[in-house]
Amino acid sequence: MSTVQITLLGALAGFTIFLGLPVGRLHDPKPHVKAALNAVAIGILVFLLWDVLAHAWEPVDRALAARQIPDALSIGIVLAATFGVGLLGLVWLDGFRRASAPPSPEIPTATTGEVTTAATVHSRRLALMIAGGIGVHNFAEGLAIGNSAALGELSLAVLLIIGFALHNATEGFGIVAPLTGQRPSWGFLGLLGLIGGGPTFIGTLVGQQFVSETVSVAFLGLAAGSILYVVIELLAVPRNADLKTVTTWGMFIGLIAGFATDAIITAAGA
Repeated sequence: MSTVQITLLGALAGFTIFLGLPVGRLHDPKPHVKAALNAVAIGILVFLLWDVLAHAWEPVDRALAARQIPDALSIGIVLAATFGVGLLGLVWLDGFRRASAPPSPEIPTATTGEVTTAATVHSRRLALMIAGGIGVHNFAEGLAIGNSAALGELSLAVLLIIGFALHNATEGFGIVAPLTGQRPSWGFLGLLGLIGGGPTFIGTLVGQQFVSETVSVAFLGLAAGSILYVVIELLAVPRNADLKTVTTWGMFIGLIAGFATDAIITAAGA
């Protein structure tokens, strides 16, 4: 299988994220439905956080098992530093934005003239953050696909592509959860898809030319930090809605969906 074919398949694995994006255009869902969708997204993201950290910690475990303490320490430092940048960096950026931007409860859009509330702006910004965090994670997935192909393990690369394609289909739903009821434009949904899914294609391309476990751990650390920040932000929604039962069930379903797709990858031998 050629480099071009592997890269195109990597792109396909990333762009299945578009399958879940149309959920963001649901028209005026009821509060229970919106809370449930938000909670399912939280469940999916919590699974992703666990999955990302588990993969990022594997090299540290291997180095410790082999008594390679300096290697374990260096990789651990990289993971801790990038995790901190991904989490605390977003906290700092959000604080800086809030401090520098004057309050604007209503913002008329230039193209349609409709009024965009501050809550809508926040929801769109949150969706962009989710897409960005998932995009960093998907870049690391693309690196894994490309590295497998570069090492001649084509069957593993194909299995990873299939598994990640199934997995990414659920991630699109998580991205648009904050947007339900707002009916964002198809162009904005397309942008979210490119941010979240495009890095899989780029990672596949880079991974076939450059193999580095440390770089992969660094991107996983960034992804984990940003995903945790987004989870913290999303948790504020069900608290305000006071729908604890719906939220708990939604998170449970999201977690099960995440583990189910991961089980498919494992059962396939990837």
